[in-house]
Amino acid sequence: MIDSHAHLNNEQFDDDFDDVLERAWTAGLTGIINIGFDLPSSKTVLAMAEREDRLYAVVGVHPHDADTLSSDALEELRNLAGHPKVCAIGETGLDYYYQYSSKEVQKQVFQTHLDLARELEKPAVIHSRDAAADTMEIIAANDDVPCVLHCYSGSLEMAKRYLEMGHYISFGGPVTFKNASRLRQVASGVPLRRMLIETDCPFLAPVPYRGKRNEPAYVGQVAEKVAELHNVSSEEVREITADNTKRIFDLVLR
Repeated sequence: MIDSHAHLNNEQFDDDFDDVLERAWTAGLTGIINIGFDLPSSKTVLAMAEREDRLYAVVGVHPHDADTLSSDALEELRNLAGHPKVCAIGETGLDYYYQYSSKEVQKQVFQTHLDLARELEKPAVIHSRDAAADTMEIIAANDDVPCVLHCYSGSLEMAKRYLEMGHYISFGGPVTFKNASRLRQVASGVPLRRMLIETDCPFLAPVPYRGKRNEPAYVGQVAEKVAELHNVSSEEVREITADNTKRIFDLVLR
């Protein structure tokens, strides 16, 4: 089992980071993809990955911070992204819910990340909130860049379009929420061979931990819900999604 999207660099893990990792390994995880959201956090997730074999890094600038990606910062990001423990570029994309950066800046920076992913032959990890149409338009125009639609919240119809382009769909804690019937319908319609599971920790803890700090060990609850939706065993979901994660991110895990 692999947590395909975590933020272990978040300050909520400062006091018990080693214990969090130990619980993850005890729960059966073989790897964690640790995600940066700006230049400093990207440096941090890479440093973490260098210290722990089972951690991998994704480096990039979140759409919230899109207006911080100067030409100098982009060059630093390019240098980080070339490291062998960096398995993808991101998380990048569009967030029109908060719009901490303008829509136009977000679009420009999103394109810059996809260009970097293409240049380095690495996939991109995509964040999209209240921006489904523009996200689809930009990804479709760059369909040679493999993408993971992280913590997917769009429609099944749109998910199928992403699948037709060869991308992967990732589900997290919200699929376990009682009021998430539409999301569960989407998860039921995405084939396991194209699905990843994640926590997005420390956010969006699954039931029965909802409202508490999330952590990688809880990705097992996501696997159980997906197994229920697809009428298969949780072990099958764990194995298939782990294989998918290794394939898209080109990982070699012990």
